[in-house]
Amino acid sequence: MTQTLSQWLTDPSPSSRAQARIGQAWLAWLRLRRNHLAMLGLAIIVLLCAMAAFAPLFATHDPFTQNLGQRLLPPGTPGHWLGTDDFGRDIWSRIVYGARITLYIIALVAVTAPVIGLAIGTVAGYFGGIVDTVLMRITDIFLAFPRLILALALVAVLGPGIVNAVLAIALTAWPPYARVARAETLTVRNSDYIAAVRLQGAGAGRIIWGHVMPMCLPSVIIRVTLDMAGVILIAAGLGFLGLGVQPPLPEWGLMISSGRKFLFEQWWVATMPGLAIFLVSLGFNLLGDGLRDVLDPRSASR
Repeated sequence: MTQTLSQWLTDPSPSSRAQARIGQAWLAWLRLRRNHLAMLGLAIIVLLCAMAAFAPLFATHDPFTQNLGQRLLPPGTPGHWLGTDDFGRDIWSRIVYGARITLYIIALVAVTAPVIGLAIGTVAGYFGGIVDTVLMRITDIFLAFPRLILALALVAVLGPGIVNAVLAIALTAWPPYARVARAETLTVRNSDYIAAVRLQGAGAGRIIWGHVMPMCLPSVIIRVTLDMAGVILIAAGLGFLGLGVQPPLPEWGLMISSGRKFLFEQWWVATMPGLAIFLVSLGFNLLGDGLRDVLDPRSASR
């Protein structure tokens, strides 16, 4: 009898490793789908990605074109439904194109900081002793400084710009991942399957890469998702202070900075990009909470 796709995905006795992994991913998706707040967060992030990928379709104007004859138009003005800024640029179009910059920063930080932290944490947890002590004391030094202050110091040394801002954020974001990876490594390094792999002649590098790091990934993924809101806020803070993305790029923090002098009378100039930061940060937090419930081993049997 031919199995249906649903039966194949939920088969308790999978015939291959690929089927087992696909089945686990499917069950995780079903658990995530039952969390309505997590799905709301996922929808916000998907919308952010769609806006970044198809910005020319979502935007109604060129985000760089100035029109001083239409400066500071209020929301609801025909053709400018979120209003215009002090240079007559359409705020909605600048928010849409600013999603590209936000997603660019998030992507670069997500592929650098967790990798650094995961490598340091697993090495420290696996070897222990003097290696653990040295690496964790270095981690403590980074954790002793507020992330925004440390990022400001690094950008002040490196110079303003989007690349230096991403580098500064990544260099200040890795310590929590190292802590998480070390804690996970300490729980699995003395497990029977690690001892069996070691008896088969596997070296420390192979054990860490092939058997320890995969066990740390769920916790790191959860941490990445929850940290993205902080990354967005730090990037916006650097842009607000003029140390991140430079004009005339439509970065959301930079837009808030340029609109602060109009906050009491033309409130929309700074409020609209602020709402965009709030919604995207909320989306990542909601999705992170949902992923934590799904990837938690204790909830897998519920």
